[in-house]
Amino acid sequence: MSLSAFDSLKKHLYTQIVGQTSLVDNLLIALLANGHLIVEGPPGLAKTRAINALAKGVEADFHRIQFTPDLLPADLTGTDIYRPEDGTFTFQEGPLFRNLVLADEINRAPAKVQSALLEAMAEGQVTVGKTTYNLPDLFLVMATQNPLEQEGTYPLPEAQLDRFLMHLEIDYPDAESELEILKLNRGEALNQASSEVQPITQTDIFAARQEVLSIHMAPAVEKYIVDLIIATRTPEKYDADLANWINLGASPRATIALDRCARARAWLNDRDFVSPEDVQAVMHNVLRHRILLTYQAEAEGISANQVLDHILSLVAVG
Repeated sequence: MSLSAFDSLKKHLYTQIVGQTSLVDNLLIALLANGHLIVEGPPGLAKTRAINALAKGVEADFHRIQFTPDLLPADLTGTDIYRPEDGTFTFQEGPLFRNLVLADEINRAPAKVQSALLEAMAEGQVTVGKTTYNLPDLFLVMATQNPLEQEGTYPLPEAQLDRFLMHLEIDYPDAESELEILKLNRGEALNQASSEVQPITQTDIFAARQEVLSIHMAPAVEKYIVDLIIATRTPEKYDADLANWINLGASPRATIALDRCARARAWLNDRDFVSPEDVQAVMHNVLRHRILLTYQAEAEGISANQVLDHILSLVAVG
């Protein structure tokens, strides 16, 4: 699989999602690492536009689901439809049977709906009645949360958040990017032709995933990944402050996610080996939703990002 196709896709996405390079980069990492991501940020930051543009660039279908308090699990999975003419039931697929799914404001829907989505993410299948249906081989969920409004929401429990490969935090673009957004929006309103890209086939994506898994990772880098995870579980061995800040550390799923994302980043940067810098670059996105802070940390105003920065300063490479 040629890296040039992904380079072309990344450059195309940069022209369509201005000022959010981190979102674009991590969408591609999630695609290559075969995982799902949750994106947290104020409204209007092109979250929907980003995954829609990705769908057009990878030969995949896309569906957006607006999560609301009255949403039902069947609204995601689909349901059996009764046909009175012959007395039979026919399964009608729901929006989860798409390659790329945007779960917009996932914390607006109750726990049963969230569980239906997270089961699909974890198992790659849905069960309706007594029948189980497989989801597409290429299946990526991007869920969003609005950090500004928390009234009437259903926050995802930590155990459910652990199902997401990464948790991204995005913010407003800078002034220069804002000007580019104005020009892009004006051009689209005037129906001016925008840049296009040759869609990457699903076969090529699966081949790229195999290459990502085959990238060389030195034993010292593997140990570094494990040491970072262990530091979240036994913080008292590293630092008194760390022990006072962390209530619950990351699971083995986090170790796997850190390995996969570091490999994907190395591959996207045209390297055949994983460096410690790759691990450090993806660590915050992989771990910020997987560590549970203590009340003392919250009282001191310590964020998960600050805790992870502290861990990086304590854990040696190799």
